[in-house]
Amino acid sequence: MAKIDLGFYPEDKFAIFIDGANLYGATKSLNFDVDYKRLLEFMKDQGTLVRAYYYTAIVEDQEYSPIRPLVDWLDYNGYTLVTKPTKEFTDAQGRRKIKGNMDIEIAVDILEMADHVDQILLFSGDGDFRRVVEAVQKKGVRVTVVSTIKSQPPMLADELRRQVDTFVELEQLQHFVGRPRQEPRQGQHEGARNDFNDYNDDSIEEEDIAAAS
Repeated sequence: MAKIDLGFYPEDKFAIFIDGANLYGATKSLNFDVDYKRLLEFMKDQGTLVRAYYYTAIVEDQEYSPIRPLVDWLDYNGYTLVTKPTKEFTDAQGRRKIKGNMDIEIAVDILEMADHVDQILLFSGDGDFRRVVEAVQKKGVRVTVVSTIKSQPPMLADELRRQVDTFVELEQLQHFVGRPRQEPRQGQHEGARNDFNDYNDDSIEEEDIAAAS
């Protein structure tokens, strides 16, 4: 399989951290879906992969969760799943929203894994990760971030891009790990496809949840 410059050395051990909501937003803006089987195969070809983490929050009180098919597939096919229940709140305009931020879980796991790898590959453009990136760099670990600046506005925060050792434009990986975005057929659940769903962003309105189910 072809290689792409991820900032690795040949002997590097590395771990992958995928911010599910952020990656979904980035690929949606670029109009493709991630094929997670191809993604894992591609990354294993780049060096010594120690662990691949995927993070997502889940709405637990729904009879059918659109994200569940993806979560189950990943859990059985080489990914380490980290999930937590979403939290419901009402904003200042009285709109019901769901929040499912996984930043703390990702940051803690990155810090713990830093003692066991040479390189960390972060699939997220969230500027909140700048500080944890700086912390692991002080341990001698190099950090590559995969996100996009092709979207409007860019998904990659400038402060994160400045901090990491290597930035990989997500669009460059599309040929290796992507597939065309498909709209669900009438009557088909969005979650039947092998990708991330809109309702699992950090803050989603009630009507978005209904549309995804």
